[in-house]
Amino acid sequence: MRIVFFGTPAFAVPSLRALLEEGFDVQAVVSQPDRPQGRSRSQLVPPPVKVAALEEGIPVLQPERPVGDFATDLAALGADLGVVVAYGHILKPEILAIPRLGMINVHASLLPALRGAAPIQWAILNGNETTGVSIMQMEAGLDSGPVYHQIETEVAADETGAELTERLAELGAAALVEALTVLEAGEARATPQDHARATLAPKVHRGHTRLDWGRDGATLARVVRAFDPDPGAWALLDGQEVKLFGGRVANAGGDPGTVLTTGTTLQIAAQVGALEVCEVQPAGKKRMPVEAWVRGRGIAAGQRFT
Repeated sequence: MRIVFFGTPAFAVPSLRALLEEGFDVQAVVSQPDRPQGRSRSQLVPPPVKVAALEEGIPVLQPERPVGDFATDLAALGADLGVVVAYGHILKPEILAIPRLGMINVHASLLPALRGAAPIQWAILNGNETTGVSIMQMEAGLDSGPVYHQIETEVAADETGAELTERLAELGAAALVEALTVLEAGEARATPQDHARATLAPKVHRGHTRLDWGRDGATLARVVRAFDPDPGAWALLDGQEVKLFGGRVANAGGDPGTVLTTGTTLQIAAQVGALEVCEVQPAGKKRMPVEAWVRGRGIAAGQRFT
């Protein structure tokens, strides 16, 4: 089975490596273009999937958008199947139809739950006790295609977005290999989703990451964990943005947003209960332990976040 692999971030790398380790014929990788990074924006940085592909000697295509001439390039590969893992672009039906067997997707939720761009973050935000990965046949709808295989896992009470992403990347790789093995044998059967049970996991925007002190401590702790490390949950202190990390619920209370205690951690009052954090990133500075911020007189009990 000849495969063309679509992926961009580090989440997709375990799936690509798993395919190669299991002997699948990956003919080419399609990834997003190199992007400028750094303060000066002068250095182009390749996507993690491109780096992994080149290490294995696999050709890489990097269209700005997977449309137009890209369709001709994709057809020329003669792939039997497309595998899509966090590529970052919506593929139009005419692109999905080019490989003989269409395209399958590794999605980081138990579909039909959490369709959309940010299923990992929303699993934590929603307080879900379980989540998982789904291998689905791609179609024109948003993560709506029939499902070949799923693996379920618990969401740990203190798990961050980064930690859950890393675990689901490995689970997704395992599920992908299992599904493709059955598909290659001609024994795979996809199950249609129950669209009435679908929930959404929309793309994260800045409003999602701002901490609202009118909410309870448990909700605030989930917001902090969901966006750790990127893009980071934040609030304002004396008009300056501060990102907060290592969120837990604290058994304390006070005026919402008020710093209750400082030391190795900060406790900040919520509408009900309090939020405790162990690391911060003040505007213009690196992430640091709360204790270092306190020693530098960056924060004191009685100050108030907004």
